[in-house]
Amino acid sequence: MDLLLHPHSLSGSIPAIPSKSQAHRLLICAALADGDTDLLCSAKNADMEATADCLNALGAEIKSTPEGFTVRPIRKLPKKAVLPCRESGSTLRFLLPVAGALGVETEFRMEGRLPKRPLSPLREEMERMGCTLRREGNSLFLSGKLWPGDYAMAGNVSSQFFTGLLLACTQMPGQSRISVVGPLESKPYVTMTRQALTLFGGDVSGWTVRGGVPLHTPGRLCVEGDWSNAAFFLTANILGSRVNITGLDPETAQGDRVILKILSELDRFSEIPAGDIPDLVPILAVAAAAKQGATFTGVGRLRLKESDRIATVAAMLTNLGISVETGPDTLTVHPGVFRGGSVSAAGDHRIAMAAAIAATAAQGDVILTGAEAVNKSYPRFWEDFRILGGKYEQHIR
Repeated sequence: MDLLLHPHSLSGSIPAIPSKSQAHRLLICAALADGDTDLLCSAKNADMEATADCLNALGAEIKSTPEGFTVRPIRKLPKKAVLPCRESGSTLRFLLPVAGALGVETEFRMEGRLPKRPLSPLREEMERMGCTLRREGNSLFLSGKLWPGDYAMAGNVSSQFFTGLLLACTQMPGQSRISVVGPLESKPYVTMTRQALTLFGGDVSGWTVRGGVPLHTPGRLCVEGDWSNAAFFLTANILGSRVNITGLDPETAQGDRVILKILSELDRFSEIPAGDIPDLVPILAVAAAAKQGATFTGVGRLRLKESDRIATVAAMLTNLGISVETGPDTLTVHPGVFRGGSVSAAGDHRIAMAAAIAATAAQGDVILTGAEAVNKSYPRFWEDFRILGGKYEQHIR
């Protein structure tokens, strides 16, 4: 789907959509619990549905309802399972060690750029601790069963590996401990995992997990509002819009809540460490261009997201008239004025949404190709964009 976006400021109030990061974790905990769970989740996306489908393949019974999800936990494990991960990195990296802990022979099917995203050092650690992994095309095959014990991995690749292991350790008998080698990237996401396990009565103390005890369902939970996606409309406010997002918890463990603090500091050229907030880089790059510029550091991992986000952020801004410099682990955005132009979403939801916000303050129309990429995390983005006064129409080539 290609859209022609017309410059127009936004105004009004909308509710935050549910956090897909928290939804992944709560769905998995609920599927591993000792009773049914009602998960209130007012909006769903492709990544959440991928996790639900994969958990169903492992023996859970998760049904989508108008209010969210009803989760009947795994009662009987299948001997073999096929898990359709689609393009969801969280789904694959969380459930790979979980399936290993459950001892289910599993095929993980991957789409889009997911087969290119790294699984080391998680893969090597799982193979050291009892599993065998084999790759064929866009499928990853798992056999064997993880042993409880001491795990150790470098922390500078993906916090998702550590989330997957924390979840898996609850399903192994006895005590297991995880050691982080070097600095841990995206630490707030691991805090979210611990909090999810605590909601289900998991015995987690730091990096030590006592497994073999079923997680206990709280019965009913509500997925909190998502700061990562709210960041796009919040950023529109420094481009001349007046948008209010309701349903955001300022005390959340979500690391992306720092968006408001960072936006308030862009009246001077800034250096922004992005290791803990990689998902904010596309929209913060738009904000930096509209203010006094910024250099983002610790962004090397962005090359391994739904797109090479260093390259696609740079291309988006360059096509809109902004000067950008890239390095192996840095992205520098110079201040400027957004022109009209053409931007490819490159299959990346965060590039599509960042381009839409930039277009609200552009000097001319913006053609956005691949606008449907928002379905990965925010399917109703274009509806909310229009509700707030955004102007666009389908572009016919």
